[in-house]
Amino acid sequence: MHKDELLELHEQMVIIMEHFRARENVDDALFEPYEQLGVDPSHVHKSKSEHKHAVFVLGNALATGMSDDEFSSAGRVGKRMEELAKDAESNL
Repeated sequence: MHKDELLELHEQMVIIMEHFRARENVDDALFEPYEQLGVDPSHVHKSKSEHKHAVFVLGNALATGMSDDEFSSAGRVGKRMEELAKDAESNL
């Protein structure tokens, strides 16, 4: 994936996060790991690896928020996003 495509994906995921946050039953702490990264889709000066890591961390948060448990489809996606985030972090 090219960096511009990754930035577009990152931006779309942030939009999903904002809609998800607007729901009343969403824990604010769910997205803290993503926010602590300090990597926003508008930060085009950040490396592709940093954006990739941010996308996986955000994907994990979104999937975790949608899952009933770790064995649901969303739970399994969240677990895989967590693994990919750890792998991406090791490449930073």
